[in-house]
Amino acid sequence: MDRAALADLLRNRRERLTPADIGLPPGIRRRTPGLRRDEVAGLAAISTDYYTRLEQQRGPHPSVDVLTSLARALRFTDDERDHLFHLAGQAPPSRHVASAHLSPGLLYLLDRLTDCPAMVVDDLGVVLAQNAMSVAITGDISALRGQHRYSAWRWFCVPGSRDRIPQEDWDAHSRTQVADLRATHGRRGADPDVGRLVTDLKTGSAEFAGLWEVHDVGVRRADAKRVDHPEVGVLDLLCETLVSAVGGQTVVVLHPRPGTGTREKLDLLRVIGVQDLAVAP
Repeated sequence: MDRAALADLLRNRRERLTPADIGLPPGIRRRTPGLRRDEVAGLAAISTDYYTRLEQQRGPHPSVDVLTSLARALRFTDDERDHLFHLAGQAPPSRHVASAHLSPGLLYLLDRLTDCPAMVVDDLGVVLAQNAMSVAITGDISALRGQHRYSAWRWFCVPGSRDRIPQEDWDAHSRTQVADLRATHGRRGADPDVGRLVTDLKTGSAEFAGLWEVHDVGVRRADAKRVDHPEVGVLDLLCETLVSAVGGQTVVVLHPRPGTGTREKLDLLRVIGVQDLAVAP
């Protein structure tokens, strides 16, 4: 691990970014160029003290998860991300398999989609990033850790995770979750994370185990979703998906179904602001 070079890279990239680059208001009386350390730490979901020690060449060896989060927070390109991994003494992820790294272009796109919910998900249903409108509807799902990161795990195994979905829609959601996971399992079932998730779900949910045996397969490309939001009522949303060039990543954009009043409710949510509605791990 090259502590000096790692610290220099982090500091350099932090000072290059502005609050506007990451969707934050500019604020006043900023005493440092670029972003503050606490802002980078918050984006990477690590403590400010941990990040500060990395910049001061006295931090521990960062894990793969921490490096991935830092690369995303600092808007690294794939080459910059690989360089970061090398400086930290870690092997960079392969570019030909599912990746948690997000390109600056995808993050820019999310920041500019201000009037409709949008997020980037991987092929196991892990939400890698959300825009402000997405957080306003579901809470910050991208901050979840462990098995709670997986949409199928939350749906089948976490009490209360269905509370904001109308009950008459549960069966369709369950079948869609399983069919999409079955497609991912077919592509890369030998990967440990895929096999482990399926095994845990079959053990933890009789409903999932039964649907898994049906062998329905279907990649989720377009969908519809109703969400009963506690502040504005039922949101009737249509889903559009954009496939990224990065393996396994999809941009999901939710837009209102015409004639349902959902457009007005989304506009109201923009005024109300972000609510902390995510399922606790």
